Amino acid sequence: MSNLVEQYGPREAMEYDVVIVGGGPAGLSAAIKIKQMNADISVVVLEKGGELGAHILSGAVMDPKALTELIPNWKELGAPLNTAVTEDRVLFLTESKAYKTPNFMLPKCFENHGNYVISLGNVVRWLGQQAEALGVEIFPGFTGAEVLYNDDGSVKGVATGNMGVKRDGEPGPDFQLGMELHGKYTLFAEGARGHLGKQLMAKYDLNKGKDPQSYGIGIKELWEIDPAKHQPGLVIHTTGWPLDSKTYGGSFLYHLENNQVMIGYVVGLDYENPYLSPYEEFQRYKTHPEIRTFLEGGKRISYGARAITAGGLQSLPKLVFPGGALIGCDAGFLNMSRIKGSHAAIKSGMLAAESVVEALGAGRSADELASYPTAFEQSWLHEELHVARNVKPWLKKGLYLGSLMTGIDQIVFRGKAPWTLHHSTPDHASLRPASEFSPITYPKPDGKLTFDRLSSVFISNTNHAEDQPIHLTLKDASVPVGVNLAKYAGPESRYCPAGVYEFVKTDEGQDRLQINAQNCVHCKTCDIKDPTQNIVWITPEGGGGPNYPNM
Repeated sequence: MSNLVEQYGPREAMEYDVVIVGGGPAGLSAAIKIKQMNADISVVVLEKGGELGAHILSGAVMDPKALTELIPNWKELGAPLNTAVTEDRVLFLTESKAYKTPNFMLPKCFENHGNYVISLGNVVRWLGQQAEALGVEIFPGFTGAEVLYNDDGSVKGVATGNMGVKRDGEPGPDFQLGMELHGKYTLFAEGARGHLGKQLMAKYDLNKGKDPQSYGIGIKELWEIDPAKHQPGLVIHTTGWPLDSKTYGGSFLYHLENNQVMIGYVVGLDYENPYLSPYEEFQRYKTHPEIRTFLEGGKRISYGARAITAGGLQSLPKLVFPGGALIGCDAGFLNMSRIKGSHAAIKSGMLAAESVVEALGAGRSADELASYPTAFEQSWLHEELHVARNVKPWLKKGLYLGSLMTGIDQIVFRGKAPWTLHHSTPDHASLRPASEFSPITYPKPDGKLTFDRLSSVFISNTNHAEDQPIHLTLKDASVPVGVNLAKYAGPESRYCPAGVYEFVKTDEGQDRLQINAQNCVHCKTCDIKDPTQNIVWITPEGGGGPNYPNM
């Protein structure tokens, strides 16, 4: 980027009080809260998707607590929270049977009374309308591609990515230089494993003294099912089959309105077996008798995948640095025990916004927003994450022991045990050599209930400009074959849910890694799970990627 800036620059610069990178629930809630508190503060939101909600993917059952704090009259304003939860079912699956956990044995974190089955993408689109009505400027189709710094090392803002760059890095006929957005404060709300958030954590050592972040990959489909099988507000979660008892994971099946169900599978990215394919496990799960009964006779409408942060309180980085802050899943506020993050994202955005307004009111800029982490520590969100802090560490110890100890932690101690368990190993380091495992043979897709990756990517509406530079970069091009294929049997061909990575033979019969970047659904799994941390996900041209409707 810098060479093109030197050649074609300087970039146009726009000045704002607050720059927000990411138009999800955290970024939009921060923008709304700032404008509610002081309408004269200028706020801009950058969104890499072609429109708000295009890249948003979540289960999702939403706790409306934070939304009610932000916009108390959301019902009157038409927020798309239309389907209240009517029933919770938690099932343990064997290959052919399902065993329901009695409700009296369920920890409070599994109770969804008062929550709503939603499309988070649609909620985000609605939040965007509320933000624009307050005077927030929103730029969809623009990536936050580079952090800009002041001379004193504080964050100055961000630059958007250049448009119209060819595969070889040279400007094409429709080349357009990115622009600079300068702010007195910049909030980063890019979602899990944010491209710029990752850089900021390294630059300011924000993870010092913290546990490594832990992630899962969530793979999801939207189905229209037989009206006779549809139960609006039914929420089903499962553990057990098809995963082995050592591997963390589970499913969700949520009944929306309009005879639609959201079905998905989450696999912890700390799994050990390089032959495991989260995508194939999800397809296999749908064949279970208890699950397929809902889907048979129905039609799959959409598909998507996204990494989620699951480390909890122990893995939260320092939230602030000179000139800005991390909010939402860019920091890792998701409550894994409740399988919910949108309410946490909204609340974190509000807390950061209050700190920004206070600082600007005092005439400050580009310093540390110290009141934001302090306010978080005194909030209900901190209390909620504190209660949940031991759930993921216990579940890492295997399905049976983990479930037992989670029950004790959440039911007996009510999340207030006098100890805190810690994560010590990052997800990429948990993969073990292929020689320790046998390959897994997955059934072929039938095209009715189960599907291959490419047909799935097709209905995610994923598109990238064909000739743009590949946004999945390798630090060392020899590592995929020399290390990953040789030692781990090429796990990138299995952990990617979009068929981006495949090992092919050259004309000389040599192995090489082929990167089909146009398939990328921006889930970030490769950036997280690559055992050598050789793959680095960078932002592609703005507007590229999936375009999720109702996801």
